[in-house]
Amino acid sequence: MQVEQGIQRAILEYLNWKHIYCWKSSNGSFHHSYFRKGDKTWQQSFVKSGLPGSSDILGVLPGGRFLAIEVKSPTGRVSPHQQQFIDTINAAGGLAFVARSIEEVQKNIPV
Repeated sequence: MQVEQGIQRAILEYLNWKHIYCWKSSNGSFHHSYFRKGDKTWQQSFVKSGLPGSSDILGVLPGGRFLAIEVKSPTGRVSPHQQQFIDTINAAGGLAFVARSIEEVQKNIPV
C-alpha cells in the first residue's frame, strides 16, 4: 500500500501542477452513534461512504470532462468493481484509466 500512496501523491502533485482540478477520493466506512429520544437509548449504525470501486483520484479536466484515475502499484490488480467504475465513466464520456506511474497519466491526459 505504501507504493500506491507514493504514486498517488506524485500524480496529485503533477495534476495540480498542470492546473487540473482533482482530489483524492475517500471510500470507507465508520460507526455512527446517535441518541433516540423516544426510547432514550443510544443506537449505533454502520455507515458506508463512496461508491464501490470508485477510483482513487477524481477530478475535472479543462473543458468539463470528468476524470477518474485508479492508482495501482506495478503489481497491483484492478478489482471487478474498480473496472466497472472505469468502464462506466468512459462510457458516459469521461476519462478513466489505471495508472501505475506519472508517465501513464501523462500519456492518457491530453493536456
